[in-house]
Amino acid sequence: MANVPSIKLNDGNSIPQLGFGVWQVPNDEVTDAVAEAIQAGYRSIDTAQGYGNEEGVGRAIRQSGLKREELFITSKLRTKDQPYEQALKSFEGTMERLGLDYLDLFLIHWPVPAQDKYGEAWKAFVKLQQDGRIRSIGVSNFLPEHLERIIGETGVTPAVNQIELHPEFQQRDVRELHREHNIAIESYSPLGSGAALKNPTIGEIAQKHGKSPAQAILRWHIQEGFIVIPKSTHAERIRANINVFDFELDAEDLERIARLDRPDGKIGSDPATNNAIW
Repeated sequence: MANVPSIKLNDGNSIPQLGFGVWQVPNDEVTDAVAEAIQAGYRSIDTAQGYGNEEGVGRAIRQSGLKREELFITSKLRTKDQPYEQALKSFEGTMERLGLDYLDLFLIHWPVPAQDKYGEAWKAFVKLQQDGRIRSIGVSNFLPEHLERIIGETGVTPAVNQIELHPEFQQRDVRELHREHNIAIESYSPLGSGAALKNPTIGEIAQKHGKSPAQAILRWHIQEGFIVIPKSTHAERIRANINVFDFELDAEDLERIARLDRPDGKIGSDPATNNAIW
């Protein structure tokens, strides 16, 4: 079983550096996928209210037979529930669906700047953490101005910012701010929704190490110091994705991957303009 290292967060807690994501996995399929992941050695599971599969994730947790403290469970607040009281109530729904009495990490899924309620949501998160319901609190898709605002309004810094990050969109312009505030970066779409897997440079680096392109990319995330949450519903890929701790990319590999960064490499929505309410 893979020995996954942990990242120490700014609140004193730790998170496994490699976890299992379940975006776009239907609720009736997610239990088997998470069960496979746990069997393969994953101990961090990342879901969200908006994924519609918290219930299935909770079922896999109960069926795993593992002690609660052996697992690190993350979920995210949907955008329509950002007002303070709604955020508190929405959190209780997540706990009911997951069947848990505490959450390891809860994230504001998107800032939705036009709604202008993410500051209220953050204050609700701070209360939930103070009440012992959530161990660590963080955000997702937050730009520097969103981070600075909630830190300024509450004095509480997010432990994690989960953002789109992969070899063709490396987010180098925001990394320094995260270092200054000791905010851990968690990469979603770490394989570039599959696009980066076809990059010939990645293919050459993978071949050099006797690994798959996906494994080479995940190893890059690990060596760059990111938390990474690959997703798959295929048992072989689930097992392969965690098998990235028996090799190391060298300086030349890292330099070649650094050159793959593109200003137009972003695949998902822009947090500055994504104001979808759901």
